[in-house]
Amino acid sequence: MADFSRSLDLSGASNFRDLGGYASQDGRLVRWRRIFRSDHLASLTPQDRQLLAGLGVARAVDFRGQAESAALSYELPHVRYQALPIEPIVVQRAKEMALAGQPMTAPTAVRLMQDTYRAFVSDNTSQFASLFEQLLLEDTPLVFHCTAGKDRTGFAAALVLLALGVSREVVMQDYLLTNGLYRRPAGLVSSAPEEVLNVIWRVQAEFLQAALQAVDHDHGGVQRYLKHRLGMHEAATKRLAELYLQPHAA
Repeated sequence: MADFSRSLDLSGASNFRDLGGYASQDGRLVRWRRIFRSDHLASLTPQDRQLLAGLGVARAVDFRGQAESAALSYELPHVRYQALPIEPIVVQRAKEMALAGQPMTAPTAVRLMQDTYRAFVSDNTSQFASLFEQLLLEDTPLVFHCTAGKDRTGFAAALVLLALGVSREVVMQDYLLTNGLYRRPAGLVSSAPEEVLNVIWRVQAEFLQAALQAVDHDHGGVQRYLKHRLGMHEAATKRLAELYLQPHAA
């Protein structure tokens, strides 16, 4: 059996990793080297690009907002690019608070992050539905990402794994891997205290839980949310499993 590593050692992206190998409820494993999640791809080195080409990555889905993607644009040879912009609410709210003279504290930052995740559920269904449409088109290797690969990307990864039947416990474990992998941008200048930056540039279980609680409370659970808001009806869910879960052993 091949020994696959989940996190890939790239110089220009610190949070690039494989969603393969996780077990679904029926015992099948998510296929390796088909679905990747990452921070932004604008700083990849030539060696990084060569590694991605070797993996056969053919599709990139970008959740960054318009200003983010314009500031750090990229183009990868032989990779089809699709922008599904989700504007960064936390950044905007933080700016508004600063202009109003309101101090940003760690507890306030946590609440802002939780509000952001709830907004993913209510306000960004079209973007996440489009991700599933891409996944269902074919099984050529695909990477989806935002700027840090932790919030918009983290919720997207949770939806994909849950749709494939992976348990919430394992989904949360994958989500929290960001804290051991993601490197904050070098030379980042901010007037915010370090305790606030540690909230904004890291992930907490409470963030993803806020989104999943909204899914449960407002939409009747993950399966109903996937079906009624993201278009993942029974046939689509079955097709997703056919494409991205290993077949049962004979």
